[in-house]
This record gives sequence, structure tokens and C-alpha cells, in this order.
Amino acid sequence: MKKNINIFILLLLFFCCSMVTNELEFSTNSFEVSINSKGNITKLGDKKSGKNYLCKDMATPLMSIRVGNKIFPPHSATFKKENKTITLNYENEIVAQIKVESKESHLTFELISITNYEKIELIIWGKYPTTINKIIGETVGVVQGQDFAIGIQALNPKTLGGYPWQENDCMPQIDIFEQDDFSDLSEEKKRHVLYRVEAAKPEDFGSTLQAYCRNRNKDRVIKNWSHEKYIAPVFDDGGVISSKIALFGCPVEKTLETIGSIEIAEGLPHPKIDGEWGKTVPSASAAYLIMGFGEEDIKEALDITEKAGLSYLYHPGPFENWGHFKLDKNRFPNGIEGMKNCVAKAEARSIKLGLHTLSNFITTNDPYVTPVPDKRLAKVGTSIITEDMNKQQTEIFVKSPDFFNQFKNNHLKTVVINDELIRYGGVSEAAPWKLLDCQRGAYETKISKHKKGDKISKLADHAYKVFLTDPELSIEVAKRIADFYNQTGLRQISFDGLEGNRSTGMGNYGEILFTQTWFDNLNEKIRQHYIADASRTSHYFWHIYTRMNWGEPWYAGFRESQTEYRLKNQKYFKRNLMPGMLGWFQMTPQTSIEDIEWMLARSAAFNAGYAFVTNYGVLKNNGHSEEILELLGEWEKARLSGVFTEDQRKRMEDIKNEFHLETVSDNEWNLFQVYSYKFKHEKKVRQPGEPLYSTFTVKNPSTKQKMNFILTAVDGSIKDIEMEINNYKKLSLPMILKKGETIKYTKGEKAEIFNKYWHKLKTVKIDTAALTIAKGEHTITFDCNFIRGKEPKVKLEIRFIGAAEKVK
Repeated sequence: MKKNINIFILLLLFFCCSMVTNELEFSTNSFEVSINSKGNITKLGDKKSGKNYLCKDMATPLMSIRVGNKIFPPHSATFKKENKTITLNYENEIVAQIKVESKESHLTFELISITNYEKIELIIWGKYPTTINKIIGETVGVVQGQDFAIGIQALNPKTLGGYPWQENDCMPQIDIFEQDDFSDLSEEKKRHVLYRVEAAKPEDFGSTLQAYCRNRNKDRVIKNWSHEKYIAPVFDDGGVISSKIALFGCPVEKTLETIGSIEIAEGLPHPKIDGEWGKTVPSASAAYLIMGFGEEDIKEALDITEKAGLSYLYHPGPFENWGHFKLDKNRFPNGIEGMKNCVAKAEARSIKLGLHTLSNFITTNDPYVTPVPDKRLAKVGTSIITEDMNKQQTEIFVKSPDFFNQFKNNHLKTVVINDELIRYGGVSEAAPWKLLDCQRGAYETKISKHKKGDKISKLADHAYKVFLTDPELSIEVAKRIADFYNQTGLRQISFDGLEGNRSTGMGNYGEILFTQTWFDNLNEKIRQHYIADASRTSHYFWHIYTRMNWGEPWYAGFRESQTEYRLKNQKYFKRNLMPGMLGWFQMTPQTSIEDIEWMLARSAAFNAGYAFVTNYGVLKNNGHSEEILELLGEWEKARLSGVFTEDQRKRMEDIKNEFHLETVSDNEWNLFQVYSYKFKHEKKVRQPGEPLYSTFTVKNPSTKQKMNFILTAVDGSIKDIEMEINNYKKLSLPMILKKGETIKYTKGEKAEIFNKYWHKLKTVKIDTAALTIAKGEHTITFDCNFIRGKEPKVKLEIRFIGAAEKVK
């Protein structure tokens, strides 16, 4: 019996040892990963606590492959310690070798060889399912729990953060509230994803991390750029070989620091501002002034920037064309040297200059288009002409209509044959297929004869009436922009329209290729001190850009234009470890001080910068320009100094709350919460004898004080203005307030009257005794006589000022 027990123990030990040897274990200072003999990850663990965050109910292949549009996980794995490689075996005798390295902060996995290379369509790292769901950083590729964070990082541009959900390599633009795929998620988890699902993704069990790399050794027809058929051309980047990722796990508070360490260790972009990493330096979220300038008026533009207390002045569009980026000769008669001199004058005053680009958009007046079109303009697709063409012909016979009859995103309707651009009106409804109503020699290209069998290609374009680029031309255009920055010393750029690089047929990879090329071609001086933003971002681009900044001012008033979107973005930025930005705000001649402080309070709330758009005409016409510029500087100085408390910032997050900041000294301010009530009084038609006044209720939550008010005549003039407080204290304003004029009371014994552009017309003495209001609720009745106007009405704002809160 004892002998049998001993044999059983030996067998058990042998079995346990066998099990141990079948698990490959890799670790960093804080993270453990285990892989079993089938090539599946079995542990994503916290080394200190021993907790395994891997979701155990799912198979988790280290790397899968796709062949014949079917995904295959590995069926076995072996490990060679001497050269640190994992061999993964797949169906059809496909064998992959992955090099593994353990470093202090992370693990790296790199595909160094694979058999049947030509058949491999793509490889997939993951999906790696975790039980973590507190914070999902979908773009940066990090999921954070209460104490521990796990992340994935693509270590070269061709390795895309995400999963091949779409063949065009564009990550899904997902508002997670509207997607059926996520209908089983709780409301709490749904709120985590605003912008897109990419390197990290929320799931009902927690989250997944994923990346992939495509073999681009064949032309493919894909859905792209709003076309059902689009040619994604061959691109030689080595294919899936050398695709490489990093996996890491660390305490939550070490997440950003760990990513920075990975950037340095793996040679990823790690740009700095003033010697500090761009993702941690406070000035990464610096507000900036957008205003046109040139060689003649650069001094005036710099004066305004200084008055605004800002350090960045940004030109909205200095170019005559996009592609070759020739400067507007009216603003910059000395070209590059003129811009260079502007930069020098700015730097002498500690101001940095930047400018706006539309990335790979190519204007129709650019040398890439005219007089000889570049062969590398992006093409939707190509066919051949089936008959010879003379110079007068306005109908073109084509073999296939497939790429030409797509009109959803076809704004220039332009084809290219040899060196001639031709615009067309439509496509015949049946064979023989013809392009109809053709305009020959478009964009001053040469009208030529063409032979049967010549290629004809539909050019990709954009609603801005521009053409786009293939991969090779994208690279060249990015180099041009980098060279422009190297020559001039400019320090800020916005890659607006970055999605235009999807014209390459490579989706997010096209965008990354463009920005990586720009970064790689910067000189060291610019590379170590620039701010780059964009209206969008992606996983690898996270390492290159400083921040994302989108929120456009063109669609509504100062407070209304994309407000909800701007605020949602702040949550997106926070969970993706990005500096905060509010987007663009446009000053007009009618912008009020109250509007400005409303925006600045939001900036302070989210520690988010903004772009302030103005021009000389607006500044001259707005009567409050000087005060507005001063407020910009004081709020920005206070924000970047970090003086606002958590409670103050929380209150400022609510867009219904308003605030006012007063300067006490160079580094001390008084913050006042303003309790604002906004009403409308309109002309009414009622029965004879029935009162026409309006009744409003307000609440003074602070101490006894004089009630402030702002009263504006809208769409007509008014007179005989009366306000009665609590049915016994009456304020009469025996005056005519013309259409667009405002009477405003803030303090003292007088009110001020302004025109619609805030130029003060006069002051009037008023009986302020009626305006003294105790703490608590009060009733206000308002009445006036309307003189003229189609739909006359009055806007009335009642304001109470809270106690001073010192910040320094």
C-alpha cells in the first residue's frame, strides 16, 4: 500500500512538473504574462498582488493569423530560451516565430518570421480579454481598474491599434449609445466610449486589448472614402514581418509614466516642450490666438497676443496652395524668409508662431494638379478607354463604370488619362459605358488625343474641392511640411483634415504614415519643442501629437456651437491620458464679457486650453476688446498655475454656472460665482385691461446685495421700462432703448448703455435703492412699451454675485 502511495505521489509530481513546463512565464517589475502550450495567454497579472486580470472564459491566442478571410488561432507553441523566441504552429503547416523581450516596464512581442508569407492576409495580436472596466482608454490602449492598469502599445506605424473590424483599416466611428453591438453593456460602461473603439474596447465582461498588422502585398478592392469600390494599392512596408507590440501592467498612478518609459526604450516619438515630455508639461494645453498676420503687420499681431497673455499665435491659412505650400505673396512677399523673420520677431518676445494645414488636401491650383497632374494623386479606381479619343470628344467610352458612377463623395468629378484631367457630368445607364458631358483639359491641363486601351482613373477628392494623395505622395507632402517648419522655425501645427489620408486606402495607417513622416523629418530643434494638434487622433499618433483640439465655432452662438460635444471630449481626453482642449471659439463684434468668462470658466474646470479666433476688424468693432483680451490672459495664467481648487473646478464644470475673475496682484485673484437668471419678455396680445407684464422668479443665494441686470432690446425698440421687485419696489427707466442696444448695471449709482457691438453710448443715473435684494427667493415683474419691430422682444438677465473666493 505504501509503495502504491509513493508511486502515486511521484506520478502527481511528474504531472505537476509537466504542467509547469507547459506554461511560459514572462514578467516585468510589476506585471506577469503566462502563455500555455497551445499559444494562449493564461495570465495577465499584477506581480505584487498575484491577481490575474485575464478573463478566463475566453480563448486568448497570443497571435492569430488570417488566411482566405478566415482567422486561425495557433494550435501549439514552444519556447526557446537561448534566443527568446516563441514558435506558434497553425493549420496548413504555417509556423510563426515571435521574439520576446522582458524589460523593467514592459514586455515586447515581435513577429520575426512566418511561413507561407504570401498567403497571410494579416496577423492579430489578441484580442486580450481582461476583467478591468473602470476606465477604458480606447485610443491610448490602456484599461484601468481600481488599483491596476494593463495596456498594449503598437511599436511601429504599420502595427495598428485595434482589430480588423473593417477592411479599410478605419477604426469604427462609434457613439456607443447607438451601436447594437454594445446593447448588452450597462449604461455606466456605455459612457466610457465617446469617439471610437480602437486599441482598447469595453465589453460586458470588462475590456479587450488588441492590435493587428496587414500584409499589403496585393491590390484590394474595399469600401472606402464613402465609395463602395475603392482600390487599396500595394504598399511595400515589409508586410507582417517585424510587426511588434508592447504589453504592460502597472499601478494606476504609474500608467502615464510607464508609457513614457516605453516610448524611450523602444525609440517611439517622445516629443518635449520646454524640456519636459509633451504629455505631462502644463503648457501642452496652452490656449492660443488664431489670427491672420503677415510681414507688414506681425508687430500688431504680436501686440495683441501679448495683451491676451498668450504665448502662441497661430495663422489660420497663409498659403496660396496646399501641396507645395507656397506662401501668399500679399502677406509674405519675401516668401520663406518673410515667415522666418516673423518667427524671429515673435521669439524675441517669447511668443511662438504656428499655422494651419489641411494635411494631404491638394488644391486644384497646386503644381501637383496643374499644368501636369502628378501620377500619385489618389485614385478611386482605374479602367481603360475602349475607343480612340480626339481632342474635341465630350463622351468617353470606358470598359467598366464601376469607379466612375459613385457620386456620394465625388465633388470634383474628375478623371485622369495620361496627362489630361477631364471633368464629367454623369455615366451612361447601360453599356456601352460612357462618361457623359465631359469638360476637357480641366484645371489648365493640356487637351490631348488618347488611344484605345489607355488607362482612365477616377481621382479621389473632398468636399473642400481638393484632390488627395496616394501613399507615396502623402509621404512627399508630409516631408514638404516638415521642411517648411525646419526652414522657418515655426513651433505649432494643426493636422486638420488628417482623415484625408484615408485616400491611401490604408485607413488609420495612412494617417500615421503622414504624421510619422513629418515627425521623422523635423530637425532636432523643432522636434524637441513643438505643439501639434489635430481634429482626430489614433493609437500610434498618440505618441506624436501633443493634443486633440476639436469643437468648431461656426454653427451657433458662442455658448451653443458644439457645446455638448466639447464637454464629452473632455472625458475622452481624460481616459486616454491626453491634455485637455475645448476647441475653437470665435469672437465676433457682439461677443460679450459674460460669454468670454463663461468659456474661460469651462477652460479652468477641465484644465483645458482653447483656440481663440479673432481678427483686426472684430477687435476694432467690439467695444470690450481690451477687457476681453485682459481676461483671457488672467484666466489662462491662473489655470496654468493650478490655483483653482477641486471644488471650484467641479462647480465650473456645470455650464449653467457662471463665474467672474478679478485680479488682486500678479499671482492672486478673487473668484466670484455668478448666479444668472435669463428671461425673455415678448409683446403680447390679451383682453382689454389684462396686464401685459411678465413675472419671473429669481433667487439670491448669497448675502444682501444690489441686483445686477443686463437688458437688451431685440428686433425692435422699447420705452417706459419698469421692473418691480416683490410687488412693492419699482425701478423705472424712462428712456428709449433702440433695437440692439443694451442697458447694463453692475455697481455704483449709474447704469451703462451700449450699442450691439458693446461700444458705450452713455451712462444714466438710476435709483439703485430698488435693486437692493436680500438673500432668498424674489419675484420680478417686467414691463415696457414696444415702439417698433416685426417680432419685438426683450432679453433680461438678472445676476447675483457670490462671495469672493481668494485663489493664489
